[in-house]
Amino acid sequence: MFTGIIETLGVVTKVEKEQENVHLTIKSDITNELKIDQSVAHNGVCLTVVAINKDEYTVTAIKETLDKTNIGKLKKDTLVNLERAMKLGDRLDGHIVQGHVDETGVCKNIEDENGSTVYTFEYNSDKNNVTIEKGSITINGVSLTVINSTKSGFSVAIIPYTWENTTFKTLQLDDTVNLEFDVIGKYVARLTNL
Repeated sequence: MFTGIIETLGVVTKVEKEQENVHLTIKSDITNELKIDQSVAHNGVCLTVVAINKDEYTVTAIKETLDKTNIGKLKKDTLVNLERAMKLGDRLDGHIVQGHVDETGVCKNIEDENGSTVYTFEYNSDKNNVTIEKGSITINGVSLTVINSTKSGFSVAIIPYTWENTTFKTLQLDDTVNLEFDVIGKYVARLTNL
């Protein structure tokens, strides 16, 4: 379980394909605090640490993960949002995030709003995922509040601190992002469709 509050950024130093899997090696300032078999969210995708070497660690993404997220698009020198799993009893500063991406979305607009930046995203409404005005959404692992919710899109407003300390500073039009919709909203939507 995660909160969507990004701890730090990592840099992809190596991408290695093995059959249908991809091994990603990440350089990070939290590597010395990690251990083998620990869960870490990478752009919102929960992956298990399988190796550690000095200030780098390796995780493995399987075909299912590669098919449903943007993890397969990561290349050497790409920045990635990192968050370790929350500890029971810690403050929940973001919202409940599982690290299980529901689908990807596409950045369709970026607009400066005199102190914040508004990003607009579109997603496939056929998958029955929904956003609600002022509800929670996770974009590349970042917990955010939805504005301008529509059937197949929404916007978020990013403050300068979030822009500077996450991969939002590298996000461009038509980039693919990982979306995890609010877990409580998903259960309510499922129950009302029974």
